[in-house]
Amino acid sequence: MNTVITVVDLVGTFAFAISGATVGVRNRLDLFGVLVLSFAAAAAGGITRDVLIGATPPVALANWHYLAVSCVAGVVTFYRYADIKRLRNPVRVFDAVGLALFAVIGTLKALEHGLGPVAAILLGMLSGIGGGIVRDVLVARTPVVFQSDLYAIAAMLGAIVVVVGKALDLPPVPVMLASATLCFGLRYMAIRYDWHLPVAPHRDG
Repeated sequence: MNTVITVVDLVGTFAFAISGATVGVRNRLDLFGVLVLSFAAAAAGGITRDVLIGATPPVALANWHYLAVSCVAGVVTFYRYADIKRLRNPVRVFDAVGLALFAVIGTLKALEHGLGPVAAILLGMLSGIGGGIVRDVLVARTPVVFQSDLYAIAAMLGAIVVVVGKALDLPPVPVMLASATLCFGLRYMAIRYDWHLPVAPHRDG
């Protein structure tokens, strides 16, 4: 089970790193800037989660695989951006994959460290949205989570599935798949069909 979790975590890291690197290329950063954005997008949520639950040093800093995966994703994106650009909404798609996988892993890790259901859901959501927030802040744009797209809601629902599955003592792998599928599916449908929460009306004065 630990191997499955590590693999899922690294896949999520790669997906988020691609999204961060893509934003870096679009903002015309140099190679170092793209790699920084790649790692920040991939690791910020997990680092914050680990610090909050006392799992220090954070796995993204203690295990060199996370930095290596982020750098590989950054270099590939930097030099093969034209290929990635052919995908429809590449930042959002890879971001949705990372969101789903990190929400699952974050919730499981919080439960393993003895947190209650509500705290585990919140930390699972934070694991999913933290990297995207840092990525967007570093390029001075409004984070996606604060805009109209169903972003945090998708991560929260995925985390709820994990908590419910754990409470019912269901097999962990099917629960992880169901949670990630729900989170990614909802996020992808929101992108495709412009589903969103109500937006604050603009008022002058």
